[in-house]
Amino acid sequence: MKVCERFLKYVRIASQSDEKSGTHPSTKGQFDMADCLVKELKEMGADNAGVDGKCYVYASLPASPGMEGREKIGLIAHMDTAPAFCGEGVNPRLIENYDGGDIALDSDGNIVMKTAVFPELLNYKGQTLVVTDGTTLLGADDKSGIAEIMTALERIINENIPHPAISVAFTPDEEIGEGADYFDVDGFGADYAYTVDGGELGELEYENFNAAAAAVTVNGNCIHPGEGKNRMKNAVLMAMEFNSMLPPAEIPAHTEGYEGFYHITDIEGNEEKTVLRYIIRDHDGESFEGRKKTVQRIAAFLNEKYGAGTVELELKDSYYNMKEKIIQRMDIVERAKKAFLDNGVEPKVQPIRGGTDGARLSYMGLPCPNLSTGGHNFHGKFEYIPVESMEKMVDILTALITG
Repeated sequence: MKVCERFLKYVRIASQSDEKSGTHPSTKGQFDMADCLVKELKEMGADNAGVDGKCYVYASLPASPGMEGREKIGLIAHMDTAPAFCGEGVNPRLIENYDGGDIALDSDGNIVMKTAVFPELLNYKGQTLVVTDGTTLLGADDKSGIAEIMTALERIINENIPHPAISVAFTPDEEIGEGADYFDVDGFGADYAYTVDGGELGELEYENFNAAAAAVTVNGNCIHPGEGKNRMKNAVLMAMEFNSMLPPAEIPAHTEGYEGFYHITDIEGNEEKTVLRYIIRDHDGESFEGRKKTVQRIAAFLNEKYGAGTVELELKDSYYNMKEKIIQRMDIVERAKKAFLDNGVEPKVQPIRGGTDGARLSYMGLPCPNLSTGGHNFHGKFEYIPVESMEKMVDILTALITG
């Protein structure tokens, strides 16, 4: 099966994660995706293909004769799509021989992906693009990575290409930070691995943000406005005050590269009780700790100003910068660089302004840099991926595994 055919099949399976569900996996649709993959893995001849009770898909291939002594390599991608935008009823469209102009995504031409906003589109003139219909995300994060891994594995099996032992895993709930929670590193059995979960073709990443999540609950005192003088404490206003005390330039819209940020993801409530949720990110460990202390100081200040218990802060680390672990295995980064170069792709070594399962897995004893998928504009209606980039990634993964 061609990589594009697989990808189009996968994105139609609804498998968004849900951070509020409290279950593992967080949605039933991820089992639907897992069952589809297990069926394909068994049909292509992979060993031990199955899905466990937490919705982790595992499979393997034994080493070819004469290659038993080499380290066992792993490939990993995640099955869930982001909950930030609609992922139900994905209806992908193919734009063949893209002409380099703006792309109307919906049938009425009201939702337009403009080259003025997304100039990288011009790099793909003449290629075939997979785009959305403007009403959902596409799901290239990370179903393109799954399609590329599956297609490379099938090629290796069908063409009987000599290879070391290979482990493959597809994880649930990566988009809500839980992709590695129940990952069986020992059972996976690889000496090192790669997540295929990046963006533009050529991306190679072994640095990522240190990450934390903050839930700020502001407790007010709701009294009829007509009798509120000196007695009302409006939780909405105090929540706004909390947010205003964070550095206004240190948000995603004003940062890039190694610059960290505070990002409010949602706010809900009323005069009596309001909850703000944030993600906190920084590549530098010392700066990361400083950001968390800033949030703690603001909470303490407001509690002193308005009374103890006004602000309740729940602060939890999510993952750490994998660089601290990968620098001990830079040979696997060089191996990936070679696979890119051997296939005519210049590797773009850069920090991830986000995280992957590989970040946590690296701290669990499985060094795991991240590779490109070829996709752009993840998590929204302007998401797209060139078919040629997916095909090239199949070549690169095949070379990486067998080289």
